[in-house]
Amino acid sequence: MTLSVWRATIVATLFLAFVLPAAADVAIPQLTGRVVDRTGTLSSGDIAALSQKLGDFEARKGSQIAVLIVPTTEPETIEQFSIRVAEAWKIGRKKVDDGAILVVAKNDRHLRIEVGYGLEGALTDVTSRRIIDEVITPKFRDGDFAGGISAGAERMMRVVDGEPLPAPSRSVNFANLDDIGPAVPFVLFASLVVGGFLRALLGRLLGSVATGSMIGLLALLILGSGVLALLAGIIAFVLSFIADLFPASTGSSRGGSWSGGSSSGGWSSGSSSSDSGSFSGGGGSFGGGGASGSW
Repeated sequence: MTLSVWRATIVATLFLAFVLPAAADVAIPQLTGRVVDRTGTLSSGDIAALSQKLGDFEARKGSQIAVLIVPTTEPETIEQFSIRVAEAWKIGRKKVDDGAILVVAKNDRHLRIEVGYGLEGALTDVTSRRIIDEVITPKFRDGDFAGGISAGAERMMRVVDGEPLPAPSRSVNFANLDDIGPAVPFVLFASLVVGGFLRALLGRLLGSVATGSMIGLLALLILGSGVLALLAGIIAFVLSFIADLFPASTGSSRGGSWSGGSSSGGWSSGSSSSDSGSFSGGGGSFGGGGASGSW
C-alpha cells in the first residue's frame, strides 16, 4: 500500500471518528419533573402551574401525564425519539400502563403525544391527532407555546378522565414530602421535652413508645398522611429513647441546634417552582400509540 493510500485511509478514519458521534441519537433527558423543558421556552411559573395541575390529576385519577420540550430530535424522527423517552421514563402505573407524554421538538416544529397501552382506548390515534391539530398547534403558530402546551395537557386530562381506571393507591406522594419540613422542629422539640417527661413518668422504653405514638398521631392529624405520620412517630421514638444517653449534648440541643439540623437535613424544602427531582414514572409500558403533528 502506497504512502498516499495510507494517508487517505487515516484521513477517512479521522473524519468518521468525528462525524459519526455527531450523528448519534439525542440523549434522553433525565426525568426531573412532570414538565421537563430543555429549551427555556416555559417560565418557572408556567412549569410550576402545569406541574401542579398534572400532580393533582395524578392524585385524583392515578394516571400520569408528562411534558418534554427539546430543541431537536434529529437525526431521529420524533416518533423514534418519543418512544425511546417513553421506554426510559416509564410514565404511568405498572400493569395499568396509564401514562402519556407530550413531546415537543421546538426547532424541528414537530410534536407528538405518546400514549401508554392502558390509555389507547381513550387517547386513540385519532383523538390525539385532534388535540394536536385543534388545540395545540394553533397556539404554537401564534407563538404561544405555554398556552398550547397547557391547553393540550388539559384536553388530554379531560379525555383520560372518561376512561375507567383503577383508583390511585393511598401510598405517599413523595412530591409532597416537603410538607413535613415545617413540622421537623416540632418533632424534635416534642421528642426531647415531652419525651423527657414521659420517660420520667413511664420509664425509658414505655415513655419513648408513648412519645412516638403521640407525635405520630399529631402528624397524622396535621399532615393527613399515614406514611409521614409513621415516619414522624419513629423519629420521635428513636430521639426520645436515646436522648438521655447523651446528657452532655442534650442541653445544647435544647438551646438551639434544632434549626440547624432541621433546615439543612434531608427534609429541607426543594424548588418551589416544580416537582424537580421528586417525580418518577410508575413503570408503565408503551407500544407506539398516539399521534404526531407539526406547525
